[in-house]
Amino acid sequence: MKLYETVIGLEVHVELATKSKIFCSCSTEFGGEPNSHCCPICIGLPGTLPVLNKKVVEYAIAAGLALNCSITQKCKFDRKNYFYPDLPKAYQVSQLYLPLCRNGYIEIETEAGKKRIGIHEIHIEEDAGKLIHDAFEDGSLIDYNRCGIPLIEIVSEPDMRSPQEVIAYLEKLKMILQYLGVSDCKMQEGSLRADINLSVRELGSNQLGVRTEMKNMNSFKAIARAIEGESKRQIELLEANKAVIQETRRWDDKLNTSISMRSKEDAKDYRYFPDPDLPPMEISQEWIDQIKGRQPELRDEKVERYQRDYGIPAYDASIITGIKKLAELFEETVEICGKAKEVSNWIIVELMRLLREEEMEAEDICFAPVNLAKLIQLIEEGKINRTVAKEVFEHIFKENVNPEEYVEQHDLSLVSDDGLLRSVIEKIILENPKSLEDYRNGKDKVIGYLVGQTMKEMKGKADPSMVKDIIYDLLNP
Repeated sequence: MKLYETVIGLEVHVELATKSKIFCSCSTEFGGEPNSHCCPICIGLPGTLPVLNKKVVEYAIAAGLALNCSITQKCKFDRKNYFYPDLPKAYQVSQLYLPLCRNGYIEIETEAGKKRIGIHEIHIEEDAGKLIHDAFEDGSLIDYNRCGIPLIEIVSEPDMRSPQEVIAYLEKLKMILQYLGVSDCKMQEGSLRADINLSVRELGSNQLGVRTEMKNMNSFKAIARAIEGESKRQIELLEANKAVIQETRRWDDKLNTSISMRSKEDAKDYRYFPDPDLPPMEISQEWIDQIKGRQPELRDEKVERYQRDYGIPAYDASIITGIKKLAELFEETVEICGKAKEVSNWIIVELMRLLREEEMEAEDICFAPVNLAKLIQLIEEGKINRTVAKEVFEHIFKENVNPEEYVEQHDLSLVSDDGLLRSVIEKIILENPKSLEDYRNGKDKVIGYLVGQTMKEMKGKADPSMVKDIIYDLLNP
């Protein structure tokens, strides 16, 4: 069998986080009653005229700058003509000839080291509505709420060769867009979707094979499986001396296979022409410089700064900065309590554990950083031990409780009364003569047992180190 190489390029559609749609004032909020977020403009009634949302262009420029693109200062909108029932105008406003951003790149980490993935272009366009297929009625319902929501389409070069590289690219892209604040990138809500353009060729060849496109993928796991499945299908065709047909296919994750939808269209099939209702855009260098000046610190810069300024390890920094919400929580908490390593440990261990157990996304964290800072301060001051702190943190995580009030209300403060602890420990030693005998015979392990019994008696409200010191003192008069 010949050796083959998979060649992959992506078209990533990203819904922008503007409050209103691209050409009208309708809400972009996710959900809502069907057809409640639309108007004559976004459903394309005759006689209406679009008005461009300036924030859309600003967000698109910000994304282009972060992805190392050049900005097209004189650009325009084009009509892409086709009939879909969820796009009632029978055309989509997009950019074919003069996309806003071009010739960029991002770097990803691979097993072989860093790799640069080219960005061919980023263009602005409007989203279509949503079809809800009703198998019982043998028909489809249309919700136009999504119609006219602003998108940027990020078109990569065919530089990826494996599912691992594709996922690394998407994760890096998602992270950058979230840090910029231009999109929430919630794939489950359709805010980030990917079309996979894939072909295979003999290893070592410079000729591109015939590609297929799998559209509207919104799960990293499904994307990885789709790439593996479609690559295998094309290789099997070539091995059987059959032709790969250029077409659009749909990935069925349950059947673990791709299914043909239609032949792949070319640009000429869409009959593009300049939109007569939207004047060309002229973007000044001054505006570009203003947007560039407002760009936030991105993940790679944060990793370096966290190690330099906070003194935390590279591993900790990479975990925390991997999600914007975690980075914000870390910085705000450290600003309050000044204990960077302690904050890092609580986020990486306890917070990540609770997120997994509750099957939550980091974006859904709702507790205030000041409450985590107060919890750390209670530990530092010796008012609670770490066992109690973990219990309190769960309530902070779930209910955003004030830890100081919670500890007081539930009587969880550590007992630091030396006399009380001595009387409890003396009682435990008297009740465990075998432990005393074992200790005198050189078995130091009994210390741990006695500490455990004391903590049990004190219901966890004792400082283990203080308990240990008192036990040593009593066993060695």
